[in-house]
Amino acid sequence: MGEPDELVWDRRMRTSIRTADLARISVFAALIAVLGLPGALNVFGNAVPITLQTLGVMLAGAVLGAWRGTLAVAVLLVLVAAGLPLLAGGRGGLGVFVGPSAGFLLGWLPGVALTGWLVERAGRSPGVVRLLAACLAGGVATIYLFGIPVQALVTGLPLGKAALLSAAFLPGDVAKAVVAAIVVRGTQRAYPDAVPAVRRERLRSGER
Repeated sequence: MGEPDELVWDRRMRTSIRTADLARISVFAALIAVLGLPGALNVFGNAVPITLQTLGVMLAGAVLGAWRGTLAVAVLLVLVAAGLPLLAGGRGGLGVFVGPSAGFLLGWLPGVALTGWLVERAGRSPGVVRLLAACLAGGVATIYLFGIPVQALVTGLPLGKAALLSAAFLPGDVAKAVVAAIVVRGTQRAYPDAVPAVRRERLRSGER
């Protein structure tokens, strides 16, 4: 005897969901890579460059939520470690994970996870202010928390000097957080299913 239609339908829907998740993860990994195409800018003698890629990290967390956003960033970092030049300035390979910017790159993972976690708990219709707070907490503060100490360790600079150098990133990173919050809010208004909290509720209730 064949399986009941309900079980067949349920299996197909689960497969569809997994496929959709993989597609979104891949798209955002590619987006972060594309945001590296404009290149990197080193200012005030800082060994860590300014790039647009942290904008992609914020967008991944705010749109995909914690676990899918983290997977998108992890996919990109694995490809970078494999040698693909996907970071701004055409950087790639294991060497970038032992250089001055290594802490900032590794900070993308907890940063995107925190951004997604906060947005998931911001309700079914998070406003721009809450989205901005999530992007600032995850996409700026958390990444700095990992990046600055590693930069100081690798370069031999005092922690205070490394923090001062990193302050040059702050205006641009705040601007990226504002852009991310506005873009995500517009996306969620147009596509309510893009709100991470909505997806979490549906999965918990068993809806597909």
